[in-house]
Amino acid sequence: MLFCLTANHRNTEFDVLDRISRVASTTAADVIVESDFVRGAVVLATCNRFEAYLELDEPLTAGPELAIEAVIEALALRAGEDAETLRATGVALTGQDVVRHLFAVSSGLESMVVGEEEIAGQVQRALREAREAGTTSSELELLFQRSAHAAREARAHGDLAAAGRSIARVALDMADSRVPDWSEVTVLLVGTGSYAATTVAALRARGATDVRVFSATGRAQQFAVRYGVGAERDLREAIRSAAVVITCTARYVVTAADIPDGAARLVIDLGLPRNVEPSVGSLPGVELLDLELIGRHAVLPELGAGVQRIVGNAAAAFESDRRAAPAIVALRRHVDEVLQAEIARHRARHGVDERTEAALRHLAGVLLHEPSVRARNHAAAGQLEDVERAVETLFGVPPQVPKALEDDAVG
Repeated sequence: MLFCLTANHRNTEFDVLDRISRVASTTAADVIVESDFVRGAVVLATCNRFEAYLELDEPLTAGPELAIEAVIEALALRAGEDAETLRATGVALTGQDVVRHLFAVSSGLESMVVGEEEIAGQVQRALREAREAGTTSSELELLFQRSAHAAREARAHGDLAAAGRSIARVALDMADSRVPDWSEVTVLLVGTGSYAATTVAALRARGATDVRVFSATGRAQQFAVRYGVGAERDLREAIRSAAVVITCTARYVVTAADIPDGAARLVIDLGLPRNVEPSVGSLPGVELLDLELIGRHAVLPELGAGVQRIVGNAAAAFESDRRAAPAIVALRRHVDEVLQAEIARHRARHGVDERTEAALRHLAGVLLHEPSVRARNHAAAGQLEDVERAVETLFGVPPQVPKALEDDAVG
């Protein structure tokens, strides 16, 4: 069974998400180690959400309740009271609701800035990190891979493309009223993370010409060469000469001590965890825009029904493929066994060269393609029993439907 616990900008305070995101890196592994009923776990921690996606064993009595406790306990040692806050504010989803939610998240429909462009990459990065940690599962792999397809299709849709804006662009929209002419100010980027390149493009679109970058990890020079900006070595001196400072890093926190007197009249914090201490906003002559303020004041475009329909159709297709899979797998396994037996028989009698064998395998794949497509379509139309009956009648292969699918059907 698929399960998701989501805490995001709609149901949880930014300060809580901020602190949890600092300790979320080992959550998936901790859940796997401590919970023998969890087959796989992927944790998505972005600038405005914490989400734990799990695959649970079936049948499992009180599965969602146990899963919530598993996630909270995995966070508790590092997040303390914030884990309990997440228990109270987070929303638990199961089954098909998980599929639709992740597809909507990947497509930018659930973002603080609707249609933001970075989230699809962040979702796939969460999957890669789960692979590296050895915590993913076949079901979660398929779910996250399909979410990438849904995001690409949604992005190609006209109204989402028109509405799509990154958090960096929204922040700069807000900053436009404070910066009369971007071509006359020096802008400093602190960090070379995922938002940095997007921010450079958004600044240039506004006419900014003097853009510089500082990196605590020593990557400023490499980033500067790649994107045609200046590189800085000393943060405090770089801030002294900048009129606008934009932070987008996970490795450094700008403090009040980093801000020289009279420097940087506008500081934009795009990070979660926070890249800038809140006390910076209290310094004389300094205005701080952080994600909480950006989310509260940004005008969020409404998306047309077309994108919602794309996400809904993708989620429905995932479910129909999942239900049709046992019949398709049984048919393919049967054909493969027959093919292997025939190849072995002819190899023993007459010999079969590699090209002939490859051609036979290709032919089998071609012959199976159309039945597989038809099986998925019939499953989507609620005719899964017809598919299973046809496979058994024609080939004598009874599909073994997993118990988890039977439970979902009853539910």
